Amino acid sequence: MSRPDIARLALALLAGLALGWWLRGRDAAPPAVPVAAVAAPADGAPDATTRAIPDTVPATDSAELIDNLAATRELLARWFPVLGSGDAHDGPDYSAERVFYDQFRLVDEALASLRPQTPGHTDLYVVAFAGDGDENVFRNEVEYVEKLFSERFDARGRVVVLENNPATVETRPLATWTNLELVLDGLLEQDRFDPDEDILLLFMTSHGDEDHDLYVGMDNLPLDWIGAEDLSEILNTRPFRWRVNIISACYSGGFVDGLRNSTSMVITAARADRTSFGCGANSDITYFGKAFFVEGLNQTDTFRGAFEIARQLIADWEAADEQQASEPQIASTPLIEAKLAQWRSGIRLGPPQPFAPAGAPAPSNQSSAKSMKQ
Repeated sequence: MSRPDIARLALALLAGLALGWWLRGRDAAPPAVPVAAVAAPADGAPDATTRAIPDTVPATDSAELIDNLAATRELLARWFPVLGSGDAHDGPDYSAERVFYDQFRLVDEALASLRPQTPGHTDLYVVAFAGDGDENVFRNEVEYVEKLFSERFDARGRVVVLENNPATVETRPLATWTNLELVLDGLLEQDRFDPDEDILLLFMTSHGDEDHDLYVGMDNLPLDWIGAEDLSEILNTRPFRWRVNIISACYSGGFVDGLRNSTSMVITAARADRTSFGCGANSDITYFGKAFFVEGLNQTDTFRGAFEIARQLIADWEAADEQQASEPQIASTPLIEAKLAQWRSGIRLGPPQPFAPAGAPAPSNQSSAKSMKQ
């Protein structure tokens, strides 16, 4: 179940329980229900920032409906951390207005730091997009991709990271529809990118739904989700001839048809009607991120080779966890395969890059993905 699905389910339970308490309170005052009778979540106590839940949650009359709503929300938060931790009235510890005001500056700075393209030479430019700002797993992935392509695939100075994460609102542009378009347009300016010569790699990681929309959000910021048709229009109306599109999300196979063409490669973490695995508050990297980037691209220098490694690893992990197979997808053509071979022939391949969560020191061995659905 995806994060938005969990949130909708939890909110429905909240409304139902609160209404039930209210209706019962109109006729009689049932005994108090000890909180101890409610099972704690499997992963232990709630976040330390969450308000203490009273020793009892009394059934009350309609005059106390609002208090019941708050108490119910706190109880649900013990099972559904995606509803947020901390006081229900607390906001983020940054100014949303200032964050939005800073976006043009942050995008400009990211573009200004890029190296210009090399005339007569095929360069690879990477745009990495982490849509969900409420789980660090997506930040971990895009920052690892930045490290991997900078150090191993000779793309230092040609990577732009867009990420939604409270820890990086002052240093990284947000992963938003608007910023994605600003960066793509910026690549085409000031000789940064030659659409006929260079390759654009766009990696997007987030939650996805059955309607093939990518979740884009952080705290209470009003951000627009990006659907399969939206992304196709964003890319197909711009003159990027050579493209590699990598989408890591549930149901991401629904993006393939709109993005594929004779000079593009499309790779997704799941087929159009399947979930993928490995996200969540307790995970450092998704199954697909670990299998394709950490394992695959550290063993081979080809995207197709990395995909085949990833497909087998993911199938093994899902079978071991008795999960329905996500079935990652790939769509490619001889033209883009030949262009990628031309790019590889002109770079100096660096050593494998170990994975570590964002902000942590590099480990001696690679991290393991946790078994949680995207």
